[in-house]
Amino acid sequence: MSARINYYGSTIGAKFTKHINSAGRALAGSTLPAATQELVKIRVSQINGCAFCIDMHTKDAAHAGETAVRLHLVAAWREATVFTDAERAALALAEQGTRLADGGGAGDAVWADAADHYDEEQLAALVSLIAVMNAYNRMNALVHQPAGDYQPGQFG
Repeated sequence: MSARINYYGSTIGAKFTKHINSAGRALAGSTLPAATQELVKIRVSQINGCAFCIDMHTKDAAHAGETAVRLHLVAAWREATVFTDAERAALALAEQGTRLADGGGAGDAVWADAADHYDEEQLAALVSLIAVMNAYNRMNALVHQPAGDYQPGQFG
């Protein structure tokens, strides 16, 4: 399988990617736990069906020490016992923030649960992460960016 276009090799695609990558890098210095960030990236990508991002973020998470059990259970996090209450709150917010057509964003209870576990800076990072992942997913899904060959750290 190959991509429909070389999005990352096009002038406008490269320019846009540079800016969205900068937005993503802004989150690296946040106090939102790195493991939570990877779980959210994976769950948003699963919902959106972005194979490229699922490949990338499961491999990056495993490379950073995430367990195979937790990675395999992200899609069924509600029934799994391997996630903390804080991670569950982040995953619930990620789901509602990704499935906008199902309810118009996060409900009050989901937001309150997230706010019980994360401070305002972490919530800002979480909302920003959900937004940037949805953008990446849409770019990759639209062009059918192939998955499977990603190597951890490949993009720096």
